Amino acid sequence: MPNNLSPVIIKTFEELDKQELYKFIQLRVAVFIVEQDCPYPDLDDLDLESRHLWIEEEGEVLTYLRLTPPGTRFKEPSLGRIVTKETARKRGLAEVIIDKALDIIDTEYKMKTRISAQCYLEEYYSKFGFVKCSEEYLEDNIPHIEMLRDVKDK
Repeated sequence: MPNNLSPVIIKTFEELDKQELYKFIQLRVAVFIVEQDCPYPDLDDLDLESRHLWIEEEGEVLTYLRLTPPGTRFKEPSLGRIVTKETARKRGLAEVIIDKALDIIDTEYKMKTRISAQCYLEEYYSKFGFVKCSEEYLEDNIPHIEMLRDVKDK
């Protein structure tokens, strides 16, 4: 199978077409609701204010995240709904879009970044410079922690 991996695609909600939005929701439901067995309200209005970053291969979304601006989810900009299709894991694709999103935050916002991370991913996010900054709490019945990352000078 030829490798038709796209560069990181970045769009605001207004720039998305219906097919793109449908693919994101489909992937988020497949992983967060079905695979992780966690019914939660995925459509929380933050998509409307976010930038959406993803990588495709042959028209299929393999990995996705949304970057919420400061003052929406947290006072800082935030990354959320970070998800990779099961068959595309362990290829480093999530790292590529996380790095791209953090570069946008460092360049445009010049602020710390806050995330709400599933507890088991603390070590994973620490490699991007995130540090635990809260006690464990339940979000959608899954243990989470907040993590904060300092802005990197550009």
